[in-house]
Amino acid sequence: MASTATPYGLRPVNLIGGQPYAGSTRLVKINNAYAANIFYGQPVSVNASGVVIADTGTSNVAATGVVGVFVGCTYTDPNLKYKIFKQYWPTGTVATDAYAYVVDDPDVVMQIQADDAVAQTDLGANIGFSTFSGDTATGNSETSADAASIATTATLPLRIVGFVDGPESTVGDAYTDILVKWNMPAAVSSNSSNASVTMTYGHSYMNPTGV
Repeated sequence: MASTATPYGLRPVNLIGGQPYAGSTRLVKINNAYAANIFYGQPVSVNASGVVIADTGTSNVAATGVVGVFVGCTYTDPNLKYKIFKQYWPTGTVATDAYAYVVDDPDVVMQIQADDAVAQTDLGANIGFSTFSGDTATGNSETSADAASIATTATLPLRIVGFVDGPESTVGDAYTDILVKWNMPAAVSSNSSNASVTMTYGHSYMNPTGV
């Protein structure tokens, strides 16, 4: 319920414009023994080595941009010696054939719970993430959106595009369930004269310079 703090990360709902989300994902390699948990529903990025990593940026994502939402992984279990499918990536797992399932569509609309009330007047504003954590028992993310960060700041990772309005969720609830999409990369100047401007943050697929 939106009157109780029960964060669950990012949940794909549909595509912007009302198109249905068909459940499509992309497989992206995870480095052998990658030393961080990645939970179901957590944002992820692709690093310079071309492998997926947990993105834990709150007010902005990785400079190269986020690539999507982690929704499970597959690898050969080092103890069982056969391939498994798992809800989350356990930190330090030794597996050379590990891949993440990533919802990488930049137009996907996602549901996330905020850590405080979000008002109707916040529709269309930008918002960041609050904290990054998860439950190793369920494998699910416990990431929430940071209501205090709501602003027009271009580098914030998410845009509020709607609310979850139903029997257990109402606009302005103590922990409002909101609908969001990834922001476009922001133009950031490296000097006061704007002689050098780079595109950074946002969703990496919308960055004209690449991931």
